[in-house]
Amino acid sequence: MQSSLKSVDCVIEVHDARIPFSGRNPLFQELLGLKPHLLVLNKMDLADLTEQQKIVQRLEEKGLNNVLFTNCVKDENVKQIVPKVMELIRCSYRYHRAENPEYCIMVVGVPNVGKSSLINSLRRQHLRTGKAARVGGEPGITRAVTSRIQVCERPLMFLLDTPGVLAPRIESVETGLKLALCGTVLDHLVGEETMADYLLYTLNRHGLFGYVQHYALANACDQIEWVLKNVAIKLRKTRKVKVLTGTGNVNVIQPDYAMAARDFLRTFRSGLLGQVMLDRDIIPAC
Repeated sequence: MQSSLKSVDCVIEVHDARIPFSGRNPLFQELLGLKPHLLVLNKMDLADLTEQQKIVQRLEEKGLNNVLFTNCVKDENVKQIVPKVMELIRCSYRYHRAENPEYCIMVVGVPNVGKSSLINSLRRQHLRTGKAARVGGEPGITRAVTSRIQVCERPLMFLLDTPGVLAPRIESVETGLKLALCGTVLDHLVGEETMADYLLYTLNRHGLFGYVQHYALANACDQIEWVLKNVAIKLRKTRKVKVLTGTGNVNVIQPDYAMAARDFLRTFRSGLLGQVMLDRDIIPAC
């Protein structure tokens, strides 16, 4: 990324709108800070944005004065990006590029926040053409800084897609779990049962008890083992395990907690998380 900066006029940082504060890589501002910087909070359709003004205010206090919320699936608010980028470029000095009639923008961010989707959305909006960058529902689709991709004709603008880069050190366990729940880390690296435990905590905390009815549970519960046990039984996800006793081996039926956790995550991760803001505890009260 640093080696490509000489040919770049502006940096667009893409992040998940559900975690506008958590997990952003501080090295982006530190290493790429000489260039105009636009923060795009994507996947706004999955976030509760009732406190949007307070989120922007908090980010401005951190020195981020240019923030846009987008939904690249439906191209919502994406048309605002090119005019905003041009405004930022005009207010800055284009080192070694003042005579160049074309503009080059670098897109950065942590994994799986929609960088490639943003590029494709811009192409749909301005060029009326299809995909140019591979996208996927898990991190690691983009593996290298790609060649320039045209996204606009007037002004002539190209974007550089880059791999997702996490901070070298996650500041807290909860931040790591928020990142994992938003799909920036592969599930198996964190553990499905651990993620299911944090998802259960989040749903209960926000009073979202749809899982009780969905799995026909007796009541809401904070104990993930109890919930997953009942989920496994309902889904018939059980397995026989041999247990050694003093009188020989005994076959015991055990719930498959891992399979139950995967189903719990698959069912409630996106749908019900669309009703909450994972960073609500960080949003200022007034």
